[in-house]
Amino acid sequence: MESATLKKLPRFVPKDKSLFFSTLQKRVNMHFKENNISKNANSTMVIKTIILLSGFVVPVLLINFMFLQTWVVVVLHTIMGFALAGIGMSIMHDANHGAYSKKQKVNNWLGYSLNLVGGMVFNWKLQHNVLHHTYTNIHEVDDDIDNKLILRFSPHSDVKKVHRFQFLYVFFFYSILTLYWALAKDIIQYFKYKKEGTNRFTKAKNTKYFISMVFLKLMFFTYMIVLPIVIQGYSVSLIIWSFVLMQAISGLVLGLVFQLAHSVEEAEFPLPNDQNIIENEWAIHQMMTTVNFARENKLLSWYVGGLNFQVEHHLFPNICHVHYPQISAIVEQTAKEFNVPYLCTPTLKGAVGSHLRMLKRFGYHFNLDLAKM
Repeated sequence: MESATLKKLPRFVPKDKSLFFSTLQKRVNMHFKENNISKNANSTMVIKTIILLSGFVVPVLLINFMFLQTWVVVVLHTIMGFALAGIGMSIMHDANHGAYSKKQKVNNWLGYSLNLVGGMVFNWKLQHNVLHHTYTNIHEVDDDIDNKLILRFSPHSDVKKVHRFQFLYVFFFYSILTLYWALAKDIIQYFKYKKEGTNRFTKAKNTKYFISMVFLKLMFFTYMIVLPIVIQGYSVSLIIWSFVLMQAISGLVLGLVFQLAHSVEEAEFPLPNDQNIIENEWAIHQMMTTVNFARENKLLSWYVGGLNFQVEHHLFPNICHVHYPQISAIVEQTAKEFNVPYLCTPTLKGAVGSHLRMLKRFGYHFNLDLAKM
């Protein structure tokens, strides 16, 4: 039986009425065919995978099997913080979209790298792959722009007095993002999706999933906190504060990078009409609600897993991100031909500034101009 939440999901106008997306798909497919290259991971992606996974796993092993000086433990947790964010943006992201490999088993195993760093794959796929990718920036459907405690990411949500300062305190909440994820987010989402029927689990499957989730969470905190203290005799304060430092680094990176593509001044926040229809084709809706940034910054592109090419990612999530710089010219040219917006901020600094200005404006009132209805 369909849940009340699922019945509320909006629809888009007839698929590709303008022929924009079908034309774009043909051109992108031709690019891979003519150049005889796979849409999946290449050697560059494999090397990146080894580097990022090693950046997390090796420090964990060293801390668990060796007694190191305090400063070394802190440095290793710092490395793990950046590696954790990189794993989330590159490896598990591509794998859980089915973009890393043609073999689903490879995607599944690499997707579980999210579990390795404290998250849960199923919850993430439901929130990100389904709700966010399909209904980008749509109020009360896209979980990514839901109000979060005292943060307001949508011009259509309720505004509170405290929101006027959100452009200042937002960095604190970004810094606790992965810590909250590891401790509570998956559990909260489990009960939310169970109540709404969004996960479509049977009662038995819900119970099995909950048990596995609790077990994996306990395992994560065991090898990150308990074992170093019990086996190697590190002080509790050293391990706890180093763990918090790791989470603060990864949370700040992930929280900021993921917001720079949608929660910026250039992006639109459409609402469905009275018939619960978004008055645009899905692909054009993605072009209006998604913004690229710093496309020319190769080091940034390597680290953030192509998330600065979010337009290409939202249109082609099944293509490994290492190919986005090459197909971006095709997407931009096709958008120009069909008079479809191709939104891009030239620099990282510009994208961060746009995000903070949006937060500041959303903190004061409902802004019809930003809603662009």
